[in-house]
Amino acid sequence: MKKPASSRSPGRVVAPAGSGRIRLIGGRWRGTRLDVPAAPGLRPTADRVRETLFNWLMPMLPGARVLDLFAGSGALGLEALSRGAASAVLLERDRTLATALRALAARLPGGEAAHIVQADALAWLPSQPDAGFDLAFLDPPFADGLWNAALAGVLPKLAREAWLYIEAPPELVPVLPADWTLHREGRTRQVRYALYRRCRGPADTLAPHASGG
Repeated sequence: MKKPASSRSPGRVVAPAGSGRIRLIGGRWRGTRLDVPAAPGLRPTADRVRETLFNWLMPMLPGARVLDLFAGSGALGLEALSRGAASAVLLERDRTLATALRALAARLPGGEAAHIVQADALAWLPSQPDAGFDLAFLDPPFADGLWNAALAGVLPKLAREAWLYIEAPPELVPVLPADWTLHREGRTRQVRYALYRRCRGPADTLAPHASGG
């Protein structure tokens, strides 16, 4: 992480003291460094979990419209764009984090596909048209307990056959409506991570698969 940026690392943002860094792990922006300020509640998805998740998502990412609802470092939304998504809205309430994401997106080739919005997720969602996204990432600050409220807000904004990723403490298993089915899930000591899909009907239902990542 302390190595100088290589030719595969098209952008970075200067981080404040006390922060860390993670990297995008695949696609056209592979190796790009994302700075992680020491902000309350900021907990980027671990590299191993991201690699597992994006292996699951690989078939549906090309051309997808993505929503990263609690963007933080931007690791999920930017990884999706790096791997072929057409566009991504990265929503972040913290002004400093949103500003850093805009600066990084401006330095990335093709970074205009990332739309950085500085807003509260639960206040922003009602203003958006329904069925606007093919994939949403739901990974709120764990201490805030926002899963139920965020689910209620985001589900109408997802397309008929959309995908939804949820990251939560290991003991928390959010309940989704009957038209959503668990596709794959995994656990670490810190998190349960799960990918769901909205199905058109019984013929389209995917059998759930367990995975430890």
